[in-house]
Amino acid sequence: MTDPHSAAAAPTIRGADLIARQLKAAGATHAFGIPGGEVLALVDALEQAGIAFRLARHENAAGFMAEGRWHATGALPVLVATLGPGVANAVNVVANAQQDRVPLVFVTGCVDAALAERYTHQVFDHQAVLRPLVKGTFRAERGTEALVVQKAVALARRGRPGPVHIDLPIGVAEGPAPDRPALPHLAPTQAVAADLSAAQALIARASRPLVLAGLDIVNEGSAAQLEAFVAATGAPLLTTYKAKGVIAEDDPRVVGAVGLSPKADTIVRPLLESADLIVLAGYDPIEMRAGWCDPWPDGVPVLDIVAEAMTHGMHRSTLILEGHVGETLARLTPQARPSGWGDIPAGTRSLLRDAFAAREAFGPHRVFEILRAAAPSQTIVSADSGAHRILLSQAWTCPAPRTLVQSTGLCTMGCALPLAAGAALGSGRPALCVVGDAGLDMVLGELSTIRNLGVPVVVAVLVDDSLGLIELKQRQQGLDNGGVDFEATDFAAVAHAMGGFGATVGDAAALEREAAAAFGRSGFTVLACRIGRRAYDGAF
Repeated sequence: MTDPHSAAAAPTIRGADLIARQLKAAGATHAFGIPGGEVLALVDALEQAGIAFRLARHENAAGFMAEGRWHATGALPVLVATLGPGVANAVNVVANAQQDRVPLVFVTGCVDAALAERYTHQVFDHQAVLRPLVKGTFRAERGTEALVVQKAVALARRGRPGPVHIDLPIGVAEGPAPDRPALPHLAPTQAVAADLSAAQALIARASRPLVLAGLDIVNEGSAAQLEAFVAATGAPLLTTYKAKGVIAEDDPRVVGAVGLSPKADTIVRPLLESADLIVLAGYDPIEMRAGWCDPWPDGVPVLDIVAEAMTHGMHRSTLILEGHVGETLARLTPQARPSGWGDIPAGTRSLLRDAFAAREAFGPHRVFEILRAAAPSQTIVSADSGAHRILLSQAWTCPAPRTLVQSTGLCTMGCALPLAAGAALGSGRPALCVVGDAGLDMVLGELSTIRNLGVPVVVAVLVDDSLGLIELKQRQQGLDNGGVDFEATDFAAVAHAMGGFGATVGDAAALEREAAAAFGRSGFTVLACRIGRRAYDGAF
């Protein structure tokens, strides 16, 4: 009897089709990038498999669009680049995926091995360049196309998520392959530590436990287990910026987010010093500024529950439990008991909110207050890197996880616009991009990408004609300004030229009017908010 799956019995298709089918089976719905001759078969195969390929203006932006859509939908993020300069352009976003824990699948075209021995145009070793930045790098060969994708996706999602790379030779992509169904998806699994008795003892002895939640628990989708643990123990909750909204921030048990603002960190210090147990729930210190090296008070035990233990040196831990954070919390959740905290958490929460409330007639605080009021509650907002991000991360209230997305590990400038584009494409609702003028200048071409995608994105650009955070650091160090000031771009005019709507605003009433109109448009809007020089002095 003939095996229907044998190479002899099966009709032939292209290797690229097997790659595309396997990506589809793993949950990919879209791929982003810029095609070149080496990936034309792959782009065609993706479309044939039902994975929409979307063109960006730069590979770096394409990767952030893939990430933005992943935040909105959970769909596997896929980036495609041609050989040589296409790969080199994407190095930043791959490094970002590593440090921001994004399971990005990066597929690159390459020449066949035999040709690479003699042909040098645009040829370099993609795998050697990317190996330090990815969880794994694979080279597809005939007969391994689907297997390579299956292994790469499983690795990308295992433990702490991260990027993987697949180099796809032209001959493999365009060459014949047996027409076989996709391999089964390998769901990631994480064990729980077998012996939890020491952790249970720490929790039982604590009358004032404090929880600091981070990105691991968001990536797991374990908000319910965290909420149950907080409810049972009476522990107040601090979060990192990636974990904002893991429990809605209007919940009085949520004190606030920490790690970027020295002002915020000073306010929460007495809370840390009052705790008799610190529980780290999926806490990833890569988000934190240097002030969070060795932050725990002497003598206070620290229970560190992580998806993947790392030797980072940022803090001490009394006990480390590696595995599924949510399931571990569920098994450690005790019977409900009275809290020994008193009014300290509520007072700290009130101080944090008051410290970052708007007091000026018009400036960054007031801009964020107006935008929060204008944006529907579940709007996904992206923050670029710079002074505005530190303030926004304190001032913006998140009702759910992944409603504030940003580059917190690598802190890449220019990321917010493509992140918002991907989020809007995934959610089908308007997304808000908050960006500084230097960051928007970097990626203005992607406004045409947003126009072509037909997605609603509201871009609020804080205009101060300077690299505000770097200029502030120069002054703090007693240095003269150097390389931080520039002439203003007419962002409203650029928006109109790119096919969107643009307005320049300089007072609260104008922003309220324009923001309300922007969230009702089907296309994109750029709101250039003139905040003046040195508007962030004392802000965070």
